[in-house]
Formats: sequence, structure tokens, C-alpha cells
Amino acid sequence: MKKTILAVALFAGIIAGASAQKIKGSDTTLPLSQKAAESFMKANPGKTVIVTGGGSGVGISALVENTTDIAQSSRKIKFSEKQKLQEAGKTVKEVVIAYDALAIVVNPANKVNKLTREQLEGIFTGKIKNWKEVGGDDVKIVPYSRETSSGTYEFFKESVLKNKNYMNGIMSMPATGAIIQSVSQTKGAIGYVGLAYLNKSVKALQVSYDKGVKYTVPSVANAKNKSYPIVRPLYYYYVTAAQAKVKPFIDYILSDAGQKIVSQIGFITVK
Repeated sequence: MKKTILAVALFAGIIAGASAQKIKGSDTTLPLSQKAAESFMKANPGKTVIVTGGGSGVGISALVENTTDIAQSSRKIKFSEKQKLQEAGKTVKEVVIAYDALAIVVNPANKVNKLTREQLEGIFTGKIKNWKEVGGDDVKIVPYSRETSSGTYEFFKESVLKNKNYMNGIMSMPATGAIIQSVSQTKGAIGYVGLAYLNKSVKALQVSYDKGVKYTVPSVANAKNKSYPIVRPLYYYYVTAAQAKVKPFIDYILSDAGQKIVSQIGFITVK
């Protein structure tokens, strides 16, 4: 009898695991997807949504490999990734679920409060090596970056570095939380994080994209009115064959209730 009960329970667990919806990828999007999944499951008893991070590239690879239903990404899908999906006989759909402002963060003890895009480019490409070169103390600059599989890494390179290469030997962090922790503990550190991750252990800098004429602080309001320059869409990607499975959750995150969560997390709504 015990064996029968165990077998039934195990079978039920396998069925539940198979029917669970899986979301994987961007660490930036992770807190939003997790919170939305919790809320969605409360509103839809019997539905299961499992959310994991790992980076945008990891999520899209999982889509190719059939190990996720939705890839969450903080960058647009690459041409090479689309090709892999096409080679696997898959057509992919793109949905913008929110927008994010990317904040440049330093240690709170750093007296520098603002930087131009050109200065940021110099710092992250290794041309500017000391804070005194940009109005700070005589302290070595320690730049922190996300690792190459991260969509935030790609977006920062494109928007801020204008596609120039990061400096050799830059400190690459596996997750956004690791950048926050490292910057908070290192006097000369600088890094970049999604707006939703900002906290009091780091200081967000004002940024100028017009060579220092106007500096703007990263905030939801400034991202919405387009005065803050480093803003990007956050995406969900899914294979069209899986539309019936993923549509209820995607509809939920785009609904008023879902977009309320977007605001609560610290992102910018799509509407």
C-alpha cells in the first residue's frame, strides 16, 4: 500500500513538473518575473511557474535546448541566436514586458557624483585609471562588469561604450547582487546595475550624454520622461508553438495587475 501511495505521489510530482511553466534568463528581470509568478499562482490555483536566472544568453540558449518555455532577456535577441532557433525549426516571438534604467554605482565614500558618457567609456575601457582624473580622490578605479552571458553586459557595451571593448582583466560578476556587494565594499569601485537593484549600500551617479551640458540622476520618473539616457526594454521570448502554454502568464504580466508589480519592483511600465 505504501509503495502504491509513493508511486502515485511520484507520478503526480512528475506530471506537475512537466506542466509547470519555466522562465529562465536575465538576472535583471528575475525579481519581476518571480514576484509576478507568485501573484499569478495565487490568482490561478493549480498553475505552476518556475523562475530562474543565469543571464539573458543562458535563457535564450535554454529556449533553443527546450529547457525553458520563456527566455527573459535584458537585451534584444542576437541574429546568431535567431539562426540557431531557425535551424532547430523554431519561430520565436518577442514581447516587451517593462523598461529598465541602468544606474552607474560607486562606493558611498566616493566624492564623485556625476560622470559623462565619455568618462564612463574611458573608465570601463581602461583609459581612465584613477578617480583624480575625473574630479575624485587619488584612488585607483576598480571597474566591475557583468559577465559576457549577461544582457546588461551587452547593453552597457552598446549604449555606454559605443561597442568598444571592455578593459582587459575587468572584474566580471555572475549576478547584479554581486556587483552591489563588491562596490559597497571597495572604495575605488564602480559598476552598473538595473534600477530595481539600487539600495543605500551604493551611490548612483548622475550621467550626461551631451558632454556635460546636462546631468541626470537615474529614476523611474526620469526614465519615463526620457531625460535619463540609459534606458532599455526588458523582453520575454518564447517559441510560437508554446503560445497556448505561455500566453496566460504573459497576458498577466502585461495586465494592470502585472504592470503594478513592474512599478513596485522599480521598473518602468510599458503603458
